[in-house]
Amino acid sequence: MNPSSTALLDRVTYPIDLRNFSPEQLRLLADEVRAETINAVSVTGGHLGACLGVVELTVALHAVFDTPYDRVIWDVGHQAYPHKILTGRRDRIRTLRQGGGLSGFTKRSESEYDPFGAAHSSTSISAGLGMAVARDLKTARYEAASEEERQAQGLQRDDRNVVAVIGDGSMSAGMAYEAMNNAGSLKSRLIVVLNDNDMSIAPPVGAMSAYLSRLMSSRSFISLRDLAVKMVKRFPKGIERTARRAEEYARGILTGGTLFEELGFYYVGPIDGHNLDHLLPVLRNVREADEAGAILVHVITQKGKGYEPAERAPDKYHGVSKFNVITGEQAKAPPGPPSYTKVFGDALINEAKRDPAIVAITAAMPSGTGLDKFATAFPDRMFDVGIAEQHAVTFAAGMATEGMKPFCAIYSTFLQRAYDQVVHDVALQNLPVRFAMDRAGYVGADGATHAGSFDLAFLGCLPNMVIMAPSDEAELVHVVATAAATDDRPTAFRYPRGEGTGVALPTQGEILALGKGRLIREGNNIAILSLGTRLADALKAADELAARGFPTTVADARFAKPIDTAMVEQLAKHHEVLIIVEEAAIGGFSAHVMQHLAWKGLLDNGLKVRPMVMPDAFIDHNSQAKQLAEAGLSARDIVDTALAAVGVEVPGAGQAKALTGR
Repeated sequence: MNPSSTALLDRVTYPIDLRNFSPEQLRLLADEVRAETINAVSVTGGHLGACLGVVELTVALHAVFDTPYDRVIWDVGHQAYPHKILTGRRDRIRTLRQGGGLSGFTKRSESEYDPFGAAHSSTSISAGLGMAVARDLKTARYEAASEEERQAQGLQRDDRNVVAVIGDGSMSAGMAYEAMNNAGSLKSRLIVVLNDNDMSIAPPVGAMSAYLSRLMSSRSFISLRDLAVKMVKRFPKGIERTARRAEEYARGILTGGTLFEELGFYYVGPIDGHNLDHLLPVLRNVREADEAGAILVHVITQKGKGYEPAERAPDKYHGVSKFNVITGEQAKAPPGPPSYTKVFGDALINEAKRDPAIVAITAAMPSGTGLDKFATAFPDRMFDVGIAEQHAVTFAAGMATEGMKPFCAIYSTFLQRAYDQVVHDVALQNLPVRFAMDRAGYVGADGATHAGSFDLAFLGCLPNMVIMAPSDEAELVHVVATAAATDDRPTAFRYPRGEGTGVALPTQGEILALGKGRLIREGNNIAILSLGTRLADALKAADELAARGFPTTVADARFAKPIDTAMVEQLAKHHEVLIIVEEAAIGGFSAHVMQHLAWKGLLDNGLKVRPMVMPDAFIDHNSQAKQLAEAGLSARDIVDTALAAVGVEVPGAGQAKALTGR
């Protein structure tokens, strides 16, 4: 879809360049931005459907509001590609999600037009409210100061607008309602744009709805309404209640906004989010509506708007690989081993066929966690709770109390959002909830926000928790069976994004002995203790070390907790060097191993322990292989670390470089 001309877009480097455009020019600009977005994503891959759905809204927001002085916060941020095109980043838009290129999400360090970084959902209203309150406090300080104090302290009036753009999916998270409840009570001036692309909240929109929205968002209507509220308060109580109920009833019938009004927001909508004739006047009205406090503008959009393949299959085109713009056909990777996600889904189905107590829970990620097939096989035993990880965990805990066997499949990075529930509702009560943590370790193009870095650290410190990390896809099948069979405590297991190693898969998972690892290869000088899928690189490193005259033992820990203390002690006693390898942050498996060795006195006799973990830094988006190399966790780094430990000089190599930054 190559536009015949990008004449208008070529004139726009920053939003200020489009603010003198006529409505007709803005409509043409939106068409050009849509085409540019499609072409860019066809080259890089990334999120497409959501971006196409907000093109007109993006153009309208930047045309009406004085960004970056006015703050526009995009919830999640995966719909912000059109925003990036209009805010000085068009020349780099084809570097999206590539190493050294633009982030696939909003990022404060990337542009002043990104006032808040977002890659996890439902944060925009909270962040926006914080900005709005900060604005009000600064203005109050300015107004209370003398002219001399203003000049001496550099005080200025802050009258910026704050706009939070949040999707209807993100509104399923409790945090959004917590923020709205707080915003409604504080009465700070905040604009929330609800981008409803699922038709899940409001009826269809049309000319009457657009007219009412313009009317209700106008300053005269808002002032009249406030006057009416003040007058009603002077009525006797019975009449006041009747009048208030009549207004609520009328507004509820006409707009569907009663819920938001109850939360303290002034509701406007629904309006057609692809019609600039509707969007522009409403946004101008709410920009000027100083008296209204918190306002919610309800906008109806369509995912994939303007690109037929994405309109026909919005789920398929939510996130895409590179694709042919003309046909919409996405590039397919050459045939290879099944992904860990698929192996997990298939293994869970196999266990569920034998055990009717097994149920699956996900937080708005059925396909991302491999549970879409489970939902087809067992529709009554699959629960998608929406973007509500906290609820998912406690919901699973409740099921566990009644004898069910819940598997709660949540990306490692998203489980962070439910940590208190894991502690208080699961671990403290020793309930057998099974946590399947997809996307453990580095995840490639999604970058630091989605990397599963911290699960071993934040789960490993919890009493009663069993933590497993399969080294390949066959081991994952065994781990699923082990979790299903563990009924007396909570379990968690982590596995990476991407394809497996290609090993043969067992038809039935084996129940592993809890806390028992396995020796893969034995040597007599260097020992490598690997947790999870770093095992393949550990074996490659052992081959090179053996070729250099250092026969190397390789062990697969299998369990991060409880650790195999007998195996760990054996490795410590019979080797000069012990290298511990895990694709997780400091404070995880290696810390537990070293704690045990210290108490056993096995660090007192010259044993050289080298924990190889993720460096204490966030690593930006790149290929997974390059992220591992940057982190110092590749096979080459294991070899260099081992050689340095035995006294073979390897200048500036090994994980010491990654950990120290030298």
